[in-house]
Amino acid sequence: MNGQTPGSPALNGITPVQQMISSCSGALLTSLLVTPLDVVKTRLQAQNNPLGKGKYFVYCNGLMDHICVCENGRGWYKAAGQFKGTFDAFYKIVCCEGITALWSGLPPTLVMAVPATVIYFTCYDQLCAALRARMGERSQEAPLLAGAIARVGSATVISPLELIRTKLQSQKQSYGELTSLIRSAVQAEGWWSLWRGLGPTLLRDVPFSAMYWYNYERGKNWLCQWYNTREPTFTITFISGAGSGSVSTSPPPSGSTIWMQNWMTYLSGPVSSSTFSIMKKIVAHDGFRGLFAGFFPRLIKVAPACAIMISSYEFGKAFFRKHNQERILPQLHSTNT
Repeated sequence: MNGQTPGSPALNGITPVQQMISSCSGALLTSLLVTPLDVVKTRLQAQNNPLGKGKYFVYCNGLMDHICVCENGRGWYKAAGQFKGTFDAFYKIVCCEGITALWSGLPPTLVMAVPATVIYFTCYDQLCAALRARMGERSQEAPLLAGAIARVGSATVISPLELIRTKLQSQKQSYGELTSLIRSAVQAEGWWSLWRGLGPTLLRDVPFSAMYWYNYERGKNWLCQWYNTREPTFTITFISGAGSGSVSTSPPPSGSTIWMQNWMTYLSGPVSSSTFSIMKKIVAHDGFRGLFAGFFPRLIKVAPACAIMISSYEFGKAFFRKHNQERILPQLHSTNT
């Protein structure tokens, strides 16, 4: 829908609330499908390198990476013998612990991940439409800028909440004790202390978001032309999302390794450590290769997560767009008669 009709939603045939519902449902579906893969991966890694009590590990629910603390020497899971591989791990976890064990630790992280995803996707669509209307001949570059700005906004909003969640889990503090801790940190270091860890997060995620949305929109348009269709199908959005997620996952020298070390440095004590100083320590200890650690495991996770999330989101928007059109058509007929 290019033109506006009486009573029609303002953006591309759907309302912001409908965009939020679509992104929320997509976020829940993505986390339900992707989390078991990360749980199995973590279990296989912990089998060879056991997690000690109080140690931190990265938990991914398909939407965000979260720092979690190992509370009992095994993380959030029970011992289930030795795993011979991925499929063996799936089988033994389900048989010994029940199928719900594949989603261990998911609910607490969704409290942050779902709102962050809703903010991110809704802001992107709104910004991209506004930028395209103003950029004229350069409107094809709008997704690049909109993706970067949307990621900055969502990360900035969620970062203090994620820090509070992690501190509550790692230090077993009451809300009263946590309030006192936050107040003292703000008095000592200013309000910026609530956004500790935001810098590495932005350096890792903003370039990815900018390239992801640019590549996704270009790939989607190209596939629509290839299949000679005006509206992208579920298959087109799925392929475009997976391809864009794979291509856009570049290994910047401020990736997951630096992000995790920055958070752990902050959680373990009041010592302040900048992103650049952490980079220097990694290079001194592991060489430049250390800056790109975890790139391939991240690539394997990102592609399916991006495909599931964006295709679910586009499917939800198409559903609401069709619903709105069916609701508006009778009104148009009544006004014309």
